[in-house]
Amino acid sequence: MTAEDDATNREVLTGGMVNAGAVFRHGALVDRPAPRTARAIHAHLLALGQHGFDAAPTPIRLTQDGREQLTFLPGDVALPPFPRWAMTRTALTSVGSLLRRLHEASAAIPVDIQAAWPLDLADPEGGTLLCHNDVCPENVVFRDGRAAGLIDFDLAAPGRPLWDVAMTARYWAPMLDPTSATALYPAGLDAPARLRILADSYGLSLRERAELPDVIEQATAVCRAFVARRVADGDTIYLQALAERGGWERWDRIQAWLVSHRETFTAALLH
Repeated sequence: MTAEDDATNREVLTGGMVNAGAVFRHGALVDRPAPRTARAIHAHLLALGQHGFDAAPTPIRLTQDGREQLTFLPGDVALPPFPRWAMTRTALTSVGSLLRRLHEASAAIPVDIQAAWPLDLADPEGGTLLCHNDVCPENVVFRDGRAAGLIDFDLAAPGRPLWDVAMTARYWAPMLDPTSATALYPAGLDAPARLRILADSYGLSLRERAELPDVIEQATAVCRAFVARRVADGDTIYLQALAERGGWERWDRIQAWLVSHRETFTAALLH
């Protein structure tokens, strides 16, 4: 195949911020920039398949020009502003179940302690489970209205299972004040009720439910620090996103809202 043929037959896959415009589909394969921990991630993905988790891409190879090829997962991916079909109760329940399946398979796989796992969104307390850390709508593949696949393990790092649940809740409840949520999500989402649905579908214990609101606040602070580092480094993508979404005032509002509604979230999770 010539370079011209290759360009003609490839499809640009949209979504995400960092790799926007650099991810392509070639038939049954996805070709994308390889993360720094690609070798460790590929080993983990292969092990997931061996432990019965069939909802992640299968790695094919790394290329000499710093890219990776994985199998393409067919289905629908929600992009912002997120459509209502991706925010139904059925969709949310399936996300919780998918995350539980991922964690059950991952629990049987030793974490590669030699890998330089990214700390960007990692659990500051660490852990023995490889968390995805970025189960946002853009990284979940749906079929027939249910979560059927999980992609983009670039930010995976060791942590607590509850940390991954908290990160997921931030995107899917969502754990945002109403003003912030309006810009990206359909109107009328009941965050406390949806947080309970996620906890139920994942199967959190009573102890984990009691801890979840605090871990969500911790995860939100980590996400803010991640954005701050990118902005301080002059990353134009994050500078633009910060400006378009309300600047640091938005982050102040979100964090204040989480604290003021902590008891509401706890009650929804426990009663």
